[in-house]
Order: sequence, then C-alpha cells, then structure tokens
Amino acid sequence: MTDVEARTLARNCLLAGALGDAWGGPYEGRAGPLQPVFPEEPRLSDDTWLTLATCEAIVLSRGRVQPERIAERFRSWFESGRITGAGSATIKALRDLAAGAHWALAGARGEFASGSGAAMRAAPLSFFLDPRVEADRRTIRDVSRITHHSDEAYAGALAVVVALRLCAQHAAVPGHFLSLVSDELPDTAVRDRLLDLSTCQDSPSDAAGRFGCSGHVVEAVPMALFVAAKTPDESMESVISTAVSLGGDTDTIAAITAQVAAISGRPLPDTLVAKLPEAPRFGPVLDNFVSLLK
Repeated sequence: MTDVEARTLARNCLLAGALGDAWGGPYEGRAGPLQPVFPEEPRLSDDTWLTLATCEAIVLSRGRVQPERIAERFRSWFESGRITGAGSATIKALRDLAAGAHWALAGARGEFASGSGAAMRAAPLSFFLDPRVEADRRTIRDVSRITHHSDEAYAGALAVVVALRLCAQHAAVPGHFLSLVSDELPDTAVRDRLLDLSTCQDSPSDAAGRFGCSGHVVEAVPMALFVAAKTPDESMESVISTAVSLGGDTDTIAAITAQVAAISGRPLPDTLVAKLPEAPRFGPVLDNFVSLLK
C-alpha cells in the first residue's frame, strides 16, 4: 500500500465515523427494527468532535499520542463551544477539565463510566498505537480514562483499535473477526460478549434483540463489530443503514461499524459526506492528521 492509499483510507475511516454518527443520531434510543433514512439536516454528537480534537492533538504532538495533550484539546474545544451533544460522563469530564482537573482524574467513574464514548473516538489511535506493545496499550487506557474511568470502557476502545488495525492489515474484514479481536482484550465483559457473538449465526436484528444494543459499552461495541462482520461486502450506505436499523445506541454502533467498513476499503458516498454539518472544518484537521502517516 502506498502512502497516498494509506492516507486516503485513514481519512475515509474518520469521515465514515462522522457519517455513522450523523445518520444514527436521530434514531438513538428507539427500539428496533427501524427503517432509517439519512437526515435532511444531520447533526454530529460530541464523539465526532472529540475524535477531531484527538486528531488535532496528535498533530500538535507531531505524531505522538499524549493523553495530556488530548485532554488539553478536549478542554479547549469544550470552552470554545465546539462540543455538542455530549453524554453525562463526557460532560462531567469536560467540565472538570475546564475547572482545572488533572486529565487522569477527570473521567467519570461508577455507573456512568461504562459508556461507549471512549470507543467511539478511539479510531485516530489505531494509526499510531500498536496494542501488542504494552506501552501503547497503557496509552490507549489513559486516553480512554480522560472521560471514562472504567475497565470496560477501556476494553471497548481497545477493541476498536484492534479491529481497525486488523482490517487495515487485511484490506478487508477478516474471517473469525470477532475472535481475533477478543484475543487481544483483557478479561472483561466486552471480551466475553465478543466471544458470544463470534459463534452467533443470527442476523444483526435478531442478535440485537438477544444481546442488546444499548449505550453500555458491553453491548454497543461488540454489536458494532458484529454488524461489520456480517456485512463484509456491502456498500457503506447499506452497512450504516443496517447498524442504525437495530435501534438503541444507534450513533455509536453506526459510527464504529462505518469506520471498520471504510478501513476495509469500502468507498464513501460523496453525496452524504457533502451533507455533513460543518464539513469544511473537517478538511484541515484531517489533512494535517493523515499527512503524519507514512
């Protein structure tokens, strides 16, 4: 793969996450199965904006992933009003950062700490961190803890990084995808759910009914990867539509599924990308980010 091809895939992966976020947003919390259509006036959640802030932090750190720099960008974007649609755990962390809290102490703990926000913004890390390297795994954990101080939230973010790297290496969603991802995870409920789904022969809709597709990371991230495994040859529109049709945490599931599809080589629908709100803001951030890739 040439540098140009690698940069195009990375850019498409991050844009695909925004597409999934925008398509899934209006349907979040509804019971499936649904028949989703792309909204006429799409909106993006905090997860897309924090993904872009993560990219900006890595650019400012010249290709290094530094939790303190990422937290500083989160704070800056929050204070400038660029973060919209944040959940309770993320809002708590951003407010604490704005009040001067140390990045390692700002993340939510307890009941609300096992959301999927850390996983939904983990994609940029996959281009610079190798989960097989212990120091890189610690960095993924630390970045996750900026907003979600939970072993399950970390496992969800790690699962996304592992999944994206696997698909980039294979230029496809590989066989035994869920088992391969679970092999790299610590002993958590996220890992257990991936193992359960790895032998599930159900359709995505039936699996969502059995295993759940709520905003809890144990449900959302494994279900997103399950949809990706079940739709390895479908178009980007079909993949995202399938993810959103499940109901539940639609923006997260659709965003992660779309990222996997894009890094596997599925092209983006230009007409939908053009509808993304504030799309011009994406350009410079993504251009600078992908320019770091060799």
